[in-house]
Amino acid sequence: MNVFVAEFVGTSLLLAMGSGVVANVVLNKTKGFDSGWIVITTAWALGVFIGVVVAGPYSGAHLNPAVTVGLAVAGDFAWALVPKYIVAQVLGAMFGSGIAWLVYKDHFDATDDPDLKFAPFGTAPAIRNLSSNLFSEIVGTSVLIIVILYSTGPMLHDEAGTPIGLGSLGALPVAFLVWVIGLSLGGTTGYAINPARDLGPRIMHQILPIKGKGPSDWAYSWVPIVGPILGAAIAAGIYLLLGVGGMV
Repeated sequence: MNVFVAEFVGTSLLLAMGSGVVANVVLNKTKGFDSGWIVITTAWALGVFIGVVVAGPYSGAHLNPAVTVGLAVAGDFAWALVPKYIVAQVLGAMFGSGIAWLVYKDHFDATDDPDLKFAPFGTAPAIRNLSSNLFSEIVGTSVLIIVILYSTGPMLHDEAGTPIGLGSLGALPVAFLVWVIGLSLGGTTGYAINPARDLGPRIMHQILPIKGKGPSDWAYSWVPIVGPILGAAIAAGIYLLLGVGGMV
């Protein structure tokens, strides 16, 4: 499996689980209806786990443009590979959220509230204050990236010697990291901390024939893109400033 396919498949699995759990919790007549935030954050974390398990040996399992950019800023990933990874991640997120929609289509049809129909696809703030929402995404993503950078150890390399991955950081620690971010910092915006996770499904919400859907809230969509990228860059900058980053 090449790196593009690995990132596509890993991100697809992540979004199938992530979009799926939100659908299970918020849509009418599901077995998991109204089961709450703990269920959502746990399934998102375990979705990361399975995505990393599958993609990790082949691409390093970034599954997130913020991870890709953060590693590149820190000097642990080749900038030439960044576009390929991000395209694969966005397409994978689109595909995975589309699968979740198909699984829960009857429940989308049984739900009247357009905001609930949107929830499995894109993030939305609990209180809309764009500066505060942006700050929340920056902080959450900074925590994600700086812990990854401090935990990776030696980077994985491809056959040409290019650093590609998350090194010794295993799938389970990444899952716990995402879980604690969701539990602690996710209540303000729904913790995108991943531009592909929000952009890909938001595109799918726009184009899928979802009965009774509302707008895809493109006015907010820049926040879960810009915030995570800024957070990743800030985290990598701190890592480098402390003198522990970069390739030797």
